[in-house]
Amino acid sequence: MRHLLGYRKLNRTSEHRKALFKNMLNSLIKYEQITTTLPKAKELKPQIDKAITLGKKNNLQSKKSLFQQLQSKFSVDKLSKTLSNRYEKRNGGYSRVIRAGFRYGDYAPMAVIELVDRDINAKKIDVIKKTELDKKTPISKKSDPKTKSKDISIKSKSKK
Repeated sequence: MRHLLGYRKLNRTSEHRKALFKNMLNSLIKYEQITTTLPKAKELKPQIDKAITLGKKNNLQSKKSLFQQLQSKFSVDKLSKTLSNRYEKRNGGYSRVIRAGFRYGDYAPMAVIELVDRDINAKKIDVIKKTELDKKTPISKKSDPKTKSKDISIKSKSKK
């Protein structure tokens, strides 16, 4: 009998599992490649494939159901615009799971789940370039330690 073989529970409650996969789906859509444990990656693969299939329909009902599942406007827009155009000629198989060795601390099997034909620059979406960082943070002038000692000595003389 096949009782309790429908999906992996991952030793979590149903609400925790739902939130975990929602966050992992959003991260996978945003960065197009994430590293996680092998059981989580195997459970995430059918969910991302179904989400991309819904995004390819590109109608109001599919966008509402995607937003209900993902709760991120950015992810829904990327699915319905960018990824639907990329995979319009592909019938399924939008993601792949690649084994990536074992984690150092507990020796858990790790895996990389990524979208097929992914955009390599999507991983760098949150990285701030050095030129932008220099423009945002002005360099403050450091005071000379010699001038500080003179100021202190002047104050101490005036008190006497």
